[in-house]
Amino acid sequence: MPVTEAPLTADDTAPAAVTAPAAEAPRSRAAAWWRLGVLVVLLGAAAGSLLLWSPAEVLDGGLADRLPVYWFAPLFALVYAVGTLAFVPRPALNAAAGLLLGIQEGVALAVAGTTVGAAMAFGLGRWLGREALRPYLRGKVLGALDRRFTEQGFRSVLVLRLLPGMPFQAGNYGAAFSGVRFLPFVLATLIGVVPTTAVYVAAAASANRPGSTAFLVSAGGVAVLALGTLVGLWRAAVARRRSRRAAAV
Repeated sequence: MPVTEAPLTADDTAPAAVTAPAAEAPRSRAAAWWRLGVLVVLLGAAAGSLLLWSPAEVLDGGLADRLPVYWFAPLFALVYAVGTLAFVPRPALNAAAGLLLGIQEGVALAVAGTTVGAAMAFGLGRWLGREALRPYLRGKVLGALDRRFTEQGFRSVLVLRLLPGMPFQAGNYGAAFSGVRFLPFVLATLIGVVPTTAVYVAAAASANRPGSTAFLVSAGGVAVLALGTLVGLWRAAVARRRSRRAAAV
């Protein structure tokens, strides 16, 4: 007598539907950490490449005299951008721009290079590192910062760029790991870096004329930026001491 098989019910197929996402979760987390590892390797290679070349020397090495005008501007901005990815201090790159190009063209191309470098860092951080580090933004302080960047992206990034002494790449990757969108990040960077860029470019461009108005104004601007950095560090130290005292009580 032939044996007929009973039709499958919903209960028979439920385990496969339930266990599939559970099996995918570890692979997804592993892939996220692999991408973060790639990001670390890329940034390490960029920083290590400074043993073989110097963006400031390339920018200040007669580049304008060896290239046609229509190639010089984009190449300058690209070299500047790669220099920021390699963690070259922006004051050094801005000084090279001022020495090579003067104030007006130097400021324009330095701001362009800064913005391109920030966009590149944001893209790398968002694509390679955000998924792995996102779960660690759930603490009280980091969670509040993440919400602020998500809800007020343009304003938050603009304030970040205007603060003197704020590490440039820290701001780039901090924004990339948060919920801020790409376009507000780029626009806020483009606007926010103008003051500090102009100060350093003008100081370098007028360094051979120490009595000129441009040099005196830019030197005063550098002093104000340095003072603002010291005040910011002092306020951060005071805030940390107060938080420790509150926690002890």
